[in-house]
Amino acid sequence: MSEYNAIGKLPPEVLKSGVLCYGGAHRPEVVVGPGLGEDAALIRWGDEPYLVVASDPVVGASHGAGRLLVHINANDVACKGGEPAWFMAALIVPARSGVEYVRRVMEEIHDVCSELGIAVVGGHTELTDRYDHPVLVGTMLGHSRYGLRADKIQEGDALLATKHAGLEGMAIIAHDRPDLLPFLSGAELNEVRSWQNDLSVLKEARLLRDLACYMHDPTEGGVKGGVFEICGSCGLDAEINDGDVPVSPLTARAAEKIGFDPLRLISSGVLLAALPEGNVNEAMTRLDTAGVEAKVIGHFTGRGGKKNKMSFHEELWSILDLPSPISR
Repeated sequence: MSEYNAIGKLPPEVLKSGVLCYGGAHRPEVVVGPGLGEDAALIRWGDEPYLVVASDPVVGASHGAGRLLVHINANDVACKGGEPAWFMAALIVPARSGVEYVRRVMEEIHDVCSELGIAVVGGHTELTDRYDHPVLVGTMLGHSRYGLRADKIQEGDALLATKHAGLEGMAIIAHDRPDLLPFLSGAELNEVRSWQNDLSVLKEARLLRDLACYMHDPTEGGVKGGVFEICGSCGLDAEINDGDVPVSPLTARAAEKIGFDPLRLISSGVLLAALPEGNVNEAMTRLDTAGVEAKVIGHFTGRGGKKNKMSFHEELWSILDLPSPISR
């Protein structure tokens, strides 16, 4: 099987040994999961009022792509106050990468889904000669009793951020382009790489979902891009103090040496939560008790007043295109 690289859908024996054996967590409501000849999953629906569905791809990362695929989709469900429960993955992989790449990605998907209590219920897998890089797309479904929406944000509501800006982008750089970080010691580089284990927002989302009116996982565009998206959705402006946004000293050093804005670096793992001012103290107490770093970074202001000066721009792609310092 390790040498299989024929173009097209994987044959049954390869699917059984390299894909279907990675089913994530067992969930009793899954009546029909992934299997040969099964065109769709069959799931018993519960009593929760909302079905939450999210779909996102992974681009720009090679190391740990399977784990990242699960996390970014689980985070989107969590931001709606939901519990991610069922996952589907579409993996279109260059034939030269072979089924071993598929197995590695599926094993990562299985491991993180098992950690989070998520069942893998289906998807699609094939090898192709049409692409130079893998195309990985995930779809996550979950259930929620919380109807969090951007139009619930009111003037004066606080905006809270957890963890630290750019942690996902820095982890990608440390894994895929460590040559760009020669100013970090070996221990510091390993610390940044370990941030790939901090990309889930489920913990803090569960703590805040009854206090927040809206939550958002800022991926591409970073924290500033996330705030820009929130303002565009709710129709309010936001006053954000850049100095209040948490940034790791290691990220700050990299930003100075390489030349990028850490607040515009892809930031899965950071949770942006809009909540009434009266709920801030309780939110901060819960997060502090749970050991989650968080800070209020700004407030929402009125419509039609001072225009939000934020915009959407992602720093990671230009960073990954930089030549190695050795060749400069």
